[in-house]
Amino acid sequence: MTPSKGVDDDKRSTLRRFAALGAAAPVAGLSESASADTGESDARDAITGYLSTTPGAHFSKIRDDLQLGTGETQHHLRQLEEQGVVERYRDGDYKRFVPADRFDDFEKRALGYLRRDTPRGMLIELLLVPESTAGDLADSLGVSAPTVSKYAGELENAGLLSREDGYAVERPETVLVLAVRHADSFGNRARRLARNADQYVAYDG
Repeated sequence: MTPSKGVDDDKRSTLRRFAALGAAAPVAGLSESASADTGESDARDAITGYLSTTPGAHFSKIRDDLQLGTGETQHHLRQLEEQGVVERYRDGDYKRFVPADRFDDFEKRALGYLRRDTPRGMLIELLLVPESTAGDLADSLGVSAPTVSKYAGELENAGLLSREDGYAVERPETVLVLAVRHADSFGNRARRLARNADQYVAYDG
């Protein structure tokens, strides 16, 4: 009984923390049929708040981070989509979610790759040190050169990276803004970028 109660309390605390963010959003309170007794309103506000800080999160991450059940998460996301609060998009094998009408197609692709460890590391390292070579990226990220080459090809195909003359981030200011604005959800390398963002806002292209 005690462990179960502890899990329930932890879940409620997590939902309330993100629900506070969701309740402050302009789209809050759209679900008039939600029952306070069942916690549906809190859960939907929590998802809304979570996605405001973690846009581009995939289904499993939303479910796990908010400690919701699979069916519960599906139900609330479907309701929020129908209400026009969130939107989903396909990113390879992932279904990712963002607040509705906030991001264009390029930004959604960028968010998807920023949510992946190695591509995120490559993009952020290139923002920090634009002259980085493939070898530099491999050394900095602790991965192999073929791994860098593999993801560089994916990023190029997604329109996020140019390989015409070395490696260069496409629309770097846009990627920088996304990485800095949501740095807390992207880890230490993004936080480092955010701390020094003012040094990287001027680009020629």
